[in-house]
Amino acid sequence: MSSIVIVLPKIEDGKRIRDILAKRGYEIDAVCSTAAAALGEMSNLNGGIVICGYKLPDMFFTDLNECMPSGFQMLLIASSRALSAVEGTGIMAVTMPLSVYELVNTLEMMLQSAARRRKKERAKPKVRSAEEQHIIDRAKSLLIERNHMTESEAHRYMQKCSMDSGTNLVETAQMVLTLLTE
Repeated sequence: MSSIVIVLPKIEDGKRIRDILAKRGYEIDAVCSTAAAALGEMSNLNGGIVICGYKLPDMFFTDLNECMPSGFQMLLIASSRALSAVEGTGIMAVTMPLSVYELVNTLEMMLQSAARRRKKERAKPKVRSAEEQHIIDRAKSLLIERNHMTESEAHRYMQKCSMDSGTNLVETAQMVLTLLTE
């Protein structure tokens, strides 16, 4: 689950929002009154959502958004007049006076979006280094030469061996090279 950091100029307001969200099952990682403190908390986390006000004691929300580590999204709480500056920036916002229903729904939407993005990132195949690809290519060419396979047959054979043995494709290619070059 994503981390949630609340940063508002008045720490009491942040604690009230924390309590509202905690009653609905959300775990809040930190409540801060300055952007610097929030950035310090974010540096210890792996991504999540920052709920913040328009103007903090040490910087505006735009400056905080630029300084946030990757993996964090911003949920801005501000007046409707102040929200006109947010359009087109990719920052989610809820208007003051704050509606608990709107806050919780927006937060849930952002958390689901972040979960989908993380899942999509994990599903991407890992990029192999040139050295690893060279090992795989050598093993395939050896299988093609010795066992008279096509390139796709050699690749499928190594994939199957990899899955059967529970090793990754590079380790399987190294085993093929070891066995066939001796």
